[in-house]
This record gives sequence, C-alpha cells and structure tokens, in this order.
Amino acid sequence: MGLRLNYAKAYPEALESMLKMEKFAKSGGIEPQLYELVKIRASQINGCAYCIETHTKDARAFGEKERRIYLLNTWRDAPCYSEKERAALEITEYVTRISEKGVPEEVYENARAYFDEREFVALVVLINTINSWNRIAISTGMQALMI
Repeated sequence: MGLRLNYAKAYPEALESMLKMEKFAKSGGIEPQLYELVKIRASQINGCAYCIETHTKDARAFGEKERRIYLLNTWRDAPCYSEKERAALEITEYVTRISEKGVPEEVYENARAYFDEREFVALVVLINTINSWNRIAISTGMQALMI
C-alpha cells in the first residue's frame, strides 16, 4: 500500500495541532531517551512501521543503545531497563490498549512512584500523542522509508 493521503497538505492545521501536543509532551521533563522508547513501544503495539523507523532513528541520535532498541518489545524479560523505564513502558502498554483493561490501579501507582504529577501528565499526553501519530500514519498509508 502506498500513501493514501498527504494529511498535512490536505489539512495543515491537523499537523499544527499534533505538533502542539508534541511540544507540550516534550515540556514535561521526560528524558529524551525514555521519550523515544515510549514512542517506539506504542508504535510496536500499533504496528506503525513509519513511526518505529522514525523513533528508532531519533533514539539512536539521543545515544540509545542498539541492544535496548532491539529488546524493547520484550522489556519485561530484558534486564537493561531501569525500574523507572519499566514503569513508563508498562503504562504505555496499558494506555495504548486502554479498551482492553483500562489502566489498573497498581500500574498507575507504579508509574506515580517514578513520575511526579507534572511528569505523569506529560507521559500520558506523550502516550496519547504517539498513539494519534500512529493512527494518522496507518490510516493515511504513510510508510517507512525504503533504505
């Protein structure tokens, strides 16, 4: 499948709105490497090749190790993630799949142990923003670049 629609060209204000959400999420104090890991993990769950490619490149630019990128879809079994990263990845999975189980209290409490109120709001906005980007990319036919 090729590009179905260039949404940014068809409706530039849609892109502007998404970029505002992105800017807001970035202002919340989440470390750049963790920010990208969250984006990659949500994109893996959603099956968004375009976003996986984009954010793995971004993660590398922030100094993320290849091993941690490769193991991200099995983060529970990989010892290379901190407890804070695990909390962020766990809540990423629950928010991304929110229709299945919601966000259990223990998942919320675990995340709050590592993120203050402001950071937690930024994390949830980040998760929602990448889910929106994924849905835009998939529904409009955006594809990973062919190297």
